[in-house]
Amino acid sequence: MGVDDDAQWRERQRRAVTAHAAADAQERAAEQAEAAKLVAAFAAEARRRGLATDRLVATAHDGRSRYRTRITGWYVDRARSRAVDTDGRFYLLSVPPSLGSRLFGAEPPPSAPPLVIGRGGRDGESVPLATLLSRRLEAGDDWR
Repeated sequence: MGVDDDAQWRERQRRAVTAHAAADAQERAAEQAEAAKLVAAFAAEARRRGLATDRLVATAHDGRSRYRTRITGWYVDRARSRAVDTDGRFYLLSVPPSLGSRLFGAEPPPSAPPLVIGRGGRDGESVPLATLLSRRLEAGDDWR
């Protein structure tokens, strides 16, 4: 195997890696777009049904502190770690601990929703986003 063969092999490998990364990014973007539609539809249906909203609370990453937020919406899991606001944005309500958050409240940014909640997690439990949102709608205000 000569120097030219090595260079050609490296170039083929580089192209394959680049193509694979691009395909992964495209698939992720398509999944996030589909999930965002589910979240927006959930918010519209929750408003239509008149589900009571909450002023959402974020939890510090270490689990020791809870912080007020200015976000109004619906928790979509029993752990109150995921929520949808009234504008149809998805939030992970975990923030770094800080004195500023304790004094002034936390401002978690909206997150790109996954199509499957808990995919790849250590506990092995995962649930499709559509199932989680439909369970929340079916429970109504009794969910609390």
